[in-house]
Amino acid sequence: QVRMVESGGGLVQAGGSLRLSCTASGRTVLMYATGWFRQAPGKEREFVTAITWNGDRTYYADSVKGRFTVSRDNAKNTVYLQMTSLKPEDTAVYYCATRIQYISNWSTVTPSDFGSWGQGTQVTVSS
Repeated sequence: QVRMVESGGGLVQAGGSLRLSCTASGRTVLMYATGWFRQAPGKEREFVTAITWNGDRTYYADSVKGRFTVSRDNAKNTVYLQMTSLKPEDTAVYYCATRIQYISNWSTVTPSDFGSWGQGTQVTVSS
């Protein structure tokens, strides 16, 4: 069992930056990848980015490419999401989750492909 805890959310003006953290505990050796998802009010949860356990591969949704960067520090069991040039449409609750099995096609990833969800952290971008 893996437990994920997100932190770092807050209120920021459009164009600003935030860094989210996701710290894992438990049987972290089983993780193939860690993903970030977000859910805005009235919308479905959507994939944002993911990083493999050793950091050799990263994947991004088109909506955040060039603005968000995912990284990890395995010594701290922590994955980071650096968000820059934030837009009001980035406002959402951001969640991290784990993936145990290998994924061959990241373009079709959905929240159901991940487990051990954290409680989420709110990001609000004001215009």
